[in-house]
This record gives sequence, C-alpha cells and structure tokens, in this order.
Amino acid sequence: MAQTYACTQARFSVSDCYTSCFMLKETLEQGRILADAALERLLPPGTQRPPSIHQAMRHSVFAGGKRLRPILVMEAARMITGSLPDGVDELGAALEMLHTYSLIHDDLPALDNDDLRRGRPTCHVAFGEATAILAGDALQTYAYEVMARLRTTAEARVQIIEEVAHATGTIDGMIGGQVLDLEAEHTHADAATVEYIHRSKTGALITASVVAGGLYAGADKAQVQRIREFGKSAGLAFQIVDDVLDVTQTSEQLGKTAGKDTKSEKSTWPSLYGVDKSLEMADELVYTANKRLDSFGERATTLKELAKFLVERKK
Repeated sequence: MAQTYACTQARFSVSDCYTSCFMLKETLEQGRILADAALERLLPPGTQRPPSIHQAMRHSVFAGGKRLRPILVMEAARMITGSLPDGVDELGAALEMLHTYSLIHDDLPALDNDDLRRGRPTCHVAFGEATAILAGDALQTYAYEVMARLRTTAEARVQIIEEVAHATGTIDGMIGGQVLDLEAEHTHADAATVEYIHRSKTGALITASVVAGGLYAGADKAQVQRIREFGKSAGLAFQIVDDVLDVTQTSEQLGKTAGKDTKSEKSTWPSLYGVDKSLEMADELVYTANKRLDSFGERATTLKELAKFLVERKK
C-alpha cells in the first residue's frame, strides 16, 4: 500500500506528529458537535406535522457520519478570518442536508439500490420508497431556505447559493455526475469519464463546501480561487480513496455495503490503476491541494490536515 501523508512522515518529529494528530482529532470532534447542534436546531422535530416525513429526514441526517462537509465549511471560514464566524455552523448544516439528500436518493432501488447506510437501514428501507424520495426532496429545499437566512452579507448569500446550486446540478455537478455514473455501469468507462464522474458526483460538493465557507467569511476573488483549486484536488482524492475502500474494507467497517462498485461493474480508480497506484495518486492530489493554500500561512494548517485525513481514513 502506498505511503500516505500520515503522522509517521519523516519530516515531523514525534512530538510534532502527536500534536498534529491530536489537534485534527479535536477539530473533527468539535466540528461534528457544532454541526449536529445546528442540524438539531434547524430541522423540524419528528413530532412536527406531518411527522412521517420529519422522522424520515432525521433518520438519515442523524444516522452518524463524519460531518466532513460542515467541517470543511467552518475551517475554510476560520482560515479567512482567524476565528469561527458567527452563524457559519448553519451554512455547514445546510451542506450536510444536501449531502444527506444525495445519499437518500443514491440508495434508492432505481439508483444504487442499497439497504445499508452508516450502519443503519437506508431511508427507503425504514420508511418506504415514496417517503424516502420526499425526505430527500425536503432536505434539499430546506437547505436552500437555511442558506437564504445566513447571517452574512446579501452579496455573500447570493454567491453561496449560486455556488452550491451549481455544485449540485447537472453541469459539472452532483446530479450530472450521478447520471453519468449510472450510464457508465457495465461499459468499462475510460479514465477521463471516471475522473469526470468523480469530480462531479463527489468532488463538486466538497469544493462547494470550502468555497462557501470562504465566501461566508468574506474571502476576496483571489482567495476564493485558491480555495476552489484546493477543493477540486482534495475532492477528487476523497473519491479515489472511497473507491479503494470499497474493495479493501468490509461492510461492517464501512457502515455501508462493500463491493458495490465491483458488483455493478463500475469503472473505478482501482479497476483502472490498481489499489497502490490509486493511493499514490490520491496522495499527489492532496499535496497539490495543500500547495494551493500556502499563501494563507499558518491559518491553512487545519484545512491541510483535513485534506490529509481524506486519504488516511478507513471508512
């Protein structure tokens, strides 16, 4: 297996490695807590009429997960201002709602037809297909309602909504990537097609998360461009590792059905390049991503560590 940017790298002393890993663990945990608190505050309670749809939404939103996208939102904003801007956790929550909506729909019988997500029954298994479709729809529309109320400038709100809408759309966005992913099954797609799918289906929302965080905090045009380039490289690395985990981990380890890509005869990074080469390419992408943030100095440290985490994770 390729050497990743782990804390065992020679350029770090033992004390530096320990401090770096401890700080990243704290960032992930604190970010998860903030994101969960915002989601709990923003989402309608399960008793709110009609209760079935709100229970289904909450079933999927609170099924666990790393809350990576909200954390990327918050840390991009922190990098710009030096501290966490008031209300940015609600932007992170909106991105998590959109991510969860995509998972609910991705698991449906018409798409990936999966019955396990984050170690729990998928939404359509627990609540029925019709309710699951509507729960995904509801999370998507509610996310934009939340973004319309963000506590930032009017200009930033409009830019954020445009950014996120494009990232979830059909042109270089999540929905377009999902369509090509479905059409590429059993076709032995070439490398260019697989890269386009990965950058669109997964990478676009990761990129939008960091860009939205920067916009919320008042990043200027040049800063936004550097953040965008970071997101594009880090987002592709994330999906490459996802492909690798699908063939190297068990369903119990992943919290979702392993081996789905192979069963569906999807062209993936490991099927094109092998596991070791795929991990090497993910490492190179993270290196490239992090170089884009060098001009931010020490304020970029956490985002860089998060990028490394994307290729070190085991689920």
